[in-house]
Amino acid sequence: MRIAIVKLSALGDIVHAMAVLQFIKKYNQEILIDWVVEENYKQLLEYHPEVNKVHTVNLKKAKNKMSLSLVLDDYRKLRKLEVYDLVIDMQGLMKSAILSRIIPSKITFGFNRASAREKIASFFYTKTFKIGYEENVIKRNFELIKFALELPYNFKDLQSKLPFMFSSQAYENLGLSSSKKNVVIIPGASHSTKLYPVNKIARLTKLLDAKIIIIWGSQSERLLAEEIKTLNPTVVITDQLSIDQLISLVGQVDLVVGSDTGPTHLAWASNIPSITLFGSTPGYRNALSSEKNKIIESKSNVNPLKIDKKDYSIQEIKVEEVFKAANSLLIEEIN
Repeated sequence: MRIAIVKLSALGDIVHAMAVLQFIKKYNQEILIDWVVEENYKQLLEYHPEVNKVHTVNLKKAKNKMSLSLVLDDYRKLRKLEVYDLVIDMQGLMKSAILSRIIPSKITFGFNRASAREKIASFFYTKTFKIGYEENVIKRNFELIKFALELPYNFKDLQSKLPFMFSSQAYENLGLSSSKKNVVIIPGASHSTKLYPVNKIARLTKLLDAKIIIIWGSQSERLLAEEIKTLNPTVVITDQLSIDQLISLVGQVDLVVGSDTGPTHLAWASNIPSITLFGSTPGYRNALSSEKNKIIESKSNVNPLKIDKKDYSIQEIKVEEVFKAANSLLIEEIN
């Protein structure tokens, strides 16, 4: 059986979707799994042993350049693929649904009208699945795949998942300490309402008895990292990392602390202790807590169907609360 999963972006969303791979293979090792993803996120998947082939598209690049030719190139490339037994769109957007339907297949599967992020997407599928859009995103992915492939597993089985992020190598010279605990701090995020204040991050880094490594992915995030270092010169700022290097770094540290952003979710996927801070986005929907992976939410009443871009309540989370959780996780790792 050959299947293709369509999950184009973004980093954290793809990571959450990848949790299903081990359950598909556990059910039937003979199933060949291909994945369609935006070119920028290819490294998330290309070294995964359970992914057969990674097919890339450049829809985001085409949009930025307003290039119809790039879009047509993607469509032609996908149309030439071999026929799949099943194509599953885990994105639920019109663009992903159209791509899914273009790929030659016996069945095109996705969320139904009431479940998809963009309702019109459901018209492009030959079979659909219903689950509330407000449900946990990891559960939505899991239940969609479970239904499509008739997997004999339950969502609770994710609590005993194996780590599922793979890099090409264990990179050296990433600023890791051999004598102290290593903690990665992620100051950046996709929107300003997700940012934890720089002064509070700096206070946290001073409280923790650990090697503090600050990572960044854009120039604005680099500036945040430099502000933290101004307040605490002992922290280490990495160079800009590739996704492959990022996967390797997260897999080698003792704790990751950040807001609701892709690099933070990598820790959960790698079974590395983490603390994810939530303000304008719903923690119960965008992450899974465990003994190793803690969620700290502001007191804001968040609507998962419509995020309030004026909600800066993440700033109200107390440093002492984050430190207490972080210290507890680091002590548990020692024991």
